[in-house]
Amino acid sequence: MKLFSFRGGIHPLERKERTRDLPIEVMPMPKRLYVPLQQHIGEPAVAIVSAGEKVRRGQLLGGSAGKVSAPVHSPADGVVVEVTEFASPHPAALPVTTAVIDVDDEQTPWQAPGEDPFTLSGEELARRIREAGIVGMGGATFPSAVKLDQARRHNVDTLIINGGECEPYLTCDDRLMQERGQQMLIGIELMLRCLEASRAVIVVEDNKEAALANLRRLCTNPERIRTVSVPTRYPQGSQKQMMQSVLGREVPAGAHGVELGAIMHNVATAFAVYEALVLGKPLVSRIVTVGGGAVARPANLEVPFGTLVSELLAHCDAAADGDGFGYERLLMGGPMMGQWLPHPEVPIIKGSSGIIALSEEETRVTLPQPCIRCTRCVSVCPSGLLPLELAKRIRKDDFEAAAELGLSDCIACGSCAYVCPSKIPLVQFFHYGKGQLQARRVQSRKLERTAELASAKETRMEAIEREKAEAAAKRKAEQAAKKAAEAAAAATEE
Repeated sequence: MKLFSFRGGIHPLERKERTRDLPIEVMPMPKRLYVPLQQHIGEPAVAIVSAGEKVRRGQLLGGSAGKVSAPVHSPADGVVVEVTEFASPHPAALPVTTAVIDVDDEQTPWQAPGEDPFTLSGEELARRIREAGIVGMGGATFPSAVKLDQARRHNVDTLIINGGECEPYLTCDDRLMQERGQQMLIGIELMLRCLEASRAVIVVEDNKEAALANLRRLCTNPERIRTVSVPTRYPQGSQKQMMQSVLGREVPAGAHGVELGAIMHNVATAFAVYEALVLGKPLVSRIVTVGGGAVARPANLEVPFGTLVSELLAHCDAAADGDGFGYERLLMGGPMMGQWLPHPEVPIIKGSSGIIALSEEETRVTLPQPCIRCTRCVSVCPSGLLPLELAKRIRKDDFEAAAELGLSDCIACGSCAYVCPSKIPLVQFFHYGKGQLQARRVQSRKLERTAELASAKETRMEAIEREKAEAAAKRKAEQAAKKAAEAAAAATEE
C-alpha cells in the first residue's frame, strides 16, 4: 500500500521505555466512584438516577441530551450517594454534574447479548453503539455513533484505525494492540459492517514493532483489514495528518474526512465496540497509562470511570511529600495535548488516556522570552499556519485578524511551542484566541437574538395597538348605529 507524508511535525523525546513492556493490569474497584455526566464533546448526559437509588453494573446513569451527546453508565453495582457538582479533569477543575456511587463488595458479571451481532443491520449496530455510550477514545471524545451515521450518509468506503499513539509517555494503545488485538479486529469488522465499507487500514507508527507484528499475524485477509507502518513523527495520530499519510490527500479547511471517502477511529474505540456488541459491556472503563518521573511503579491500568486520579497515583506508588504527592506537574493525557490538572482529586473519564506525574527535572519551566522570528514554529506546523503571526495578533487582542490567518485550523498539537527557542506558550495563546472568538460569537448570537426578540415584541405591540384601534372603531361604529336606530325609532313614534 502506497503511503504518503504530511508537512511539518516534530520528534519529541518518546519517554515510553518505562511502560511499553508492562502488561495491562486491572485496577481494583474503588470503594467510591465519581462518575461525571459530561465525558464527551457535545451536550452533557441528563441524570436519570437520584440519591439512594440502587444501580447495577452497566445501568444508565444519564441519557443522551440531543444528537451530539452520549449516555453515561454505571461502572459498578452500588448505591447512588448523591448527584451533585464535582470537580472535573479540567485545568481549572470546573465542577460538572456527577453521580457519586458507593460500590458494593460483590459485582455481577456482564451478560452477553443473545444474538450474533454480525446478523444485525448497520442501523441497528449504530444504535447499539450509541446506546453503549462509545466515544472517540483517542482524546477527542466525539460520540462515535454520530461519526458512523455521518459516514454512512457519505458512503465512506475506507475505515482508518488510528494506532499511532504519537504522544510521549503513553503506551496504553500499544499494549492494547499487543494483548487484545483479536478482539480489536472483531470490533473493526463490526464497524465495517455498520458502515457498509469495503476496507479498514490500521495505521501504526514504526516504533511499535511488537504491536505491528501481532496485528500483521492476525490480519489474515489484507484486502479487508490491512496493517501499515508509518514513520514515527508527531502529530501523526491527528486525524487530518493520518488521513494525508494514508490517502495522500489533504482535508480542506472546514471540511471533514468523510468528504474524502474515509473515516478514522482509534484502536481503543474499536475495542470498545467489541465489548459493547459482543460482551454486552457499555463503555465504563478504559486502559490508562500511569507514568512520569514522580511515579515509582508506572503501569498500564484498566480503570473504571469515576476512579479518582489520586487512587491511581497511590496504586502506582507515586512519590509523596508532606503535602501529598510529590510531583512538579500533573497532567491527564500526553504532555503535548493533555490537560494540566490542579490537583489529583478528579475522576478518570472516557478521554483519559494517561495520568502523567512529572518530576521537577522533567518540567524545567522557564520564563518566555521575546520572539526572535526564527520561524521554526512555521516550519513544523502540520496545518501550514504562521504561529508567530497568530500569537502576535492575539497578544494585541486582534482576534478577527488571527481568524483570517487560519486560527480555526490550528489543531493545538503543540509542535510550535515545543521548538520555540524563546519558550513562548504559543498553544495557550491559540486556546485563548479561540475562546475569545467563541465568546464573541456567543455574544453576537445573544445580541442578534435580543434584537429579534425586540423586533418581535415591537411587531406584537403594533398588532395589539392596531387591534385596540380596530376594536375602538368598531365600538364607536356600533354606538353610532345604535344612536341612529334609537333616533329613528323616536321619530317614528312621534
